[in-house]
Amino acid sequence: MPELLSAPLCLPFPGRTGAGVRIAVIDSGVHPAHDHIAAAQLVEGALIHRDGTVERGVETTLDRLGHGTAVMAAIQEKAPGAVCIPVRVFQDSLKASAAALIAAIRWSAEQRADIINLSLGSPNPAHEQPFARVAEEAAAVGCILIAAREAHGSACYPGALPGVIGVEPDWECDRDRYRARSGPDGELIFLASGHPRPIPGVPQRRNLYGISFATAQMAGFAALACEDMRLTGASARGYPGLRGRLSDEIGLHLPA
Repeated sequence: MPELLSAPLCLPFPGRTGAGVRIAVIDSGVHPAHDHIAAAQLVEGALIHRDGTVERGVETTLDRLGHGTAVMAAIQEKAPGAVCIPVRVFQDSLKASAAALIAAIRWSAEQRADIINLSLGSPNPAHEQPFARVAEEAAAVGCILIAAREAHGSACYPGALPGVIGVEPDWECDRDRYRARSGPDGELIFLASGHPRPIPGVPQRRNLYGISFATAQMAGFAALACEDMRLTGASARGYPGLRGRLSDEIGLHLPA
């Protein structure tokens, strides 16, 4: 696999930075002192325990695994003007209960997040309806979920649900672009690179990579689209509006 160079990105939605957009990042927290993190764009988040209880405070969201920091960096690279809310569900490993994920989505909606980034999900069919209910709750207050659509060939919830921006990795896609395709039921699936921000001196094959970063990159692009919609006075908001604006930007014009 060729090494990726750290060249300036030429992003869609030129002139937009995600300013005024709030993104909740559900992952392992963030390390604010990392070189790739704009700490000034972070606000206080929360730790969500396995039973769904919430613990607030800056120290509770300190990343001890590195994954959440890399995901946050990918989002901030695309949308440096967005306000990011770290929501920590991973503590000792990259595993979380469905109760924690559902509580994290609900808490993020309560914080008036415009976008909720969930670079993971559950392949358990028994979790489909609980995730559908909380996704509807979030949508009702204007939150848009962006989540991994599948894992190892199995549908992943909430990313596979209607009304959620479902994302899959596209290894041929440049990091400054995204694509879309129609799914088996006619739903629109968004595709983005699964590579994170390059680390100088570290070969790409030794860095983290995967669906988490495709989802994070899509969340960054979505923040640019949200800012653009607000500044241009777009009439359609929420999931339908964002889906349409993201599609228009890449020349995929959806029927009204």
